[in-house]
Amino acid sequence: MHNSDISAARPLTKEDYKTLSLAALGGALEFYDFIIFVFFANAIGQLFFPPEMPDWLRLLQTFGIFAAGYVVRPLGGIVMAHFGDLLGRKRMFTLSILLMALPTLMIGLLPTYASIGLAAPLLLLLMRVLQGAAVGGEVPGAWVFVSEHVPANRTGYACGTLTAGLTVGILLGSLVATGLNTVYTPAEVTDGAWRYPFLLGGVFGLGAMYLRRWLHETPVFAEMQQRKALAAEMPLKAVLRSHRGAVAVSMLLTWMLSACIVVVILMTPALLQKIYHIDARTSLVANTAATLCLAFGCIIAGVLADRFSARRVILIGSPLLAVCLYVFYTTIATQPELLLPLYALTGLLVGVVGAVPCVLVQAFPAQVRFSGLSFSYNLSYAIFGGLTPIFVTLMLKSDKLGPAYYVIGVCAVGMLTALCIKSRKGIAGR
Repeated sequence: MHNSDISAARPLTKEDYKTLSLAALGGALEFYDFIIFVFFANAIGQLFFPPEMPDWLRLLQTFGIFAAGYVVRPLGGIVMAHFGDLLGRKRMFTLSILLMALPTLMIGLLPTYASIGLAAPLLLLLMRVLQGAAVGGEVPGAWVFVSEHVPANRTGYACGTLTAGLTVGILLGSLVATGLNTVYTPAEVTDGAWRYPFLLGGVFGLGAMYLRRWLHETPVFAEMQQRKALAAEMPLKAVLRSHRGAVAVSMLLTWMLSACIVVVILMTPALLQKIYHIDARTSLVANTAATLCLAFGCIIAGVLADRFSARRVILIGSPLLAVCLYVFYTTIATQPELLLPLYALTGLLVGVVGAVPCVLVQAFPAQVRFSGLSFSYNLSYAIFGGLTPIFVTLMLKSDKLGPAYYVIGVCAVGMLTALCIKSRKGIAGR
């Protein structure tokens, strides 16, 4: 398939839909593997650290191991993107899911502190580091892979669908954790039932890797290989020398993407319980609805980005999200019965982040696209993904609307950054 066929405004084929489905499925399963750890942090803390350790320290160390997965993301992303730009997108895409599935399976089989002492938390940390490296390569790699497969005028739809897949991975983790805690008592979970979600995730991942065998190398990469137009030097060096503006725009938009998801989807259920005294079940049901709406919102934002440009979607969607979140946080205190519809609507509007990957893949030329996107996205996620909960918690000390103000702030950053995007359709360097 030649460049001319790809960039033409052709409709999506059966092959395109197959590629998108397999990529989104793999992304969902890989994100499930990455996120499931957090749902069982308490059980893991009890089993993998000395019993005489104080509870707070045990929890801190468990979350420290969870955070290690985020810290190592940029390194894993840079290494995998380097080879993705030089050896091919498909190889790295398959490797990233193997790198995620095996450690997840291993966590489910690891002996505990009672069996092997200090080696238990160290092995757990090693598995978590491998998971972080894998997810650092998977997300940018998947966006590049799908965007280079579809026609240039459907980049937004492809990236939005894939982002929806990642969201479904978070939802799957939440549903499995809820189901397991419903079927088993807390004692049974600690006794061994906590292992099931990890074993399931490992099997899921290996299955998704098998399915990815049917994917083909992207036509864009195949053509660059044919024309001997691959990066002549280390791709990241070229990115840092010639594409600093694109890196800055990509990092700022990733800040918006990570902050909106971390605050609205991951932190809000706990905040609803703590600040607004809404019971756990009600807040989790509302969160499930919001996460589902977010998946649809990502696809809608992607379709609109193809139609009107990602720049416009972000410029209009960001203020809408800011207003909706402010209304959400100011209303639920007095009218808790509006929690479900307001949270679902907020989740739908967080879908504006579905237009962000479209900007990221268009910001870099094909020779260094994987490296440029991966470096910007992972570095920004490691910084802001990690700092967002700290900022929000500090803001909560002075005002319970702190989470809303933080998201309103990053929406403003998103709007200002959108003004710097060169309005264009399709992919640069095709």
